[in-house]
Amino acid sequence: MKCISIDLDGTLLNSEHEISDANVKALNELQELGHCIILNTGRAYADVIKLKAVQNMEVPIFCINGSVLYSKSSELLYEATLSVSTYKEIFKILKGLGVGILVYTNYGGFPSTLPPLHGKNKKELDILFQGYNYDEILEKDNLKIYKLIALVHHDQLEKVEEVKTALAGKFPITMASSFPNNVEITSNEAHKGKALLRYRQMMNLSFDEIIAFGDGGNDLAQFEVATTSVAMGNAPLQIQQKADLVTKTNDEDGFAYAVCHLLQLLNKEEELSVN
Repeated sequence: MKCISIDLDGTLLNSEHEISDANVKALNELQELGHCIILNTGRAYADVIKLKAVQNMEVPIFCINGSVLYSKSSELLYEATLSVSTYKEIFKILKGLGVGILVYTNYGGFPSTLPPLHGKNKKELDILFQGYNYDEILEKDNLKIYKLIALVHHDQLEKVEEVKTALAGKFPITMASSFPNNVEITSNEAHKGKALLRYRQMMNLSFDEIIAFGDGGNDLAQFEVATTSVAMGNAPLQIQQKADLVTKTNDEDGFAYAVCHLLQLLNKEEELSVN
């Protein structure tokens, strides 16, 4: 049995944030062959299960960069959290740097999760972040903090490195970027690669291979533990250079193309029709 770990945004999802018919067909055929399909994403669980194609699948879902692991039957298997004290210190630093801040918790994302913000302009984002009362988050009972995202405008990408420098070595955290304009901050136990190894151990599974698909900086963690890593054609050059293979873009059914033509995981006579 092969383990096939797949990022969502920019990888399995196209620019319309949908899973194409060709990709769905590839996923279904891989499952029929008995392979373990895992969705391994920075998204929160609620943002994953909104996807229509996912609602028709029974697969494990690893959320928030390996912070929260769900079984294929939607059972919560594992959580990695940031302590409130660590959150407060990091929040203070990020606030001082003037970046937008998203907080992912067991109550949802505040003031939002990332997917709903795609397409919003600079003014809209500034209003959202500057008008939000973050103190309300800490008033919630039995609060669990999974992740912070430091978000910068595309004309201020230098602030990404400022954030990483300001936090480096000071906290028990993992930092990664799912897009060039953000820094995702999680517990040091949260990591897409660690999540794969943890799941394998928890479920007592033996994988012949681990094949990881991704397009962003937060996918390098799964590339590190993979037997074969596949970067999307739309991934930044530095991500492509870290991968064993580079497939077509997410708008060209790159996942299905790799499964059929680069990895040859499906029988020739059953190959999908991809562009």
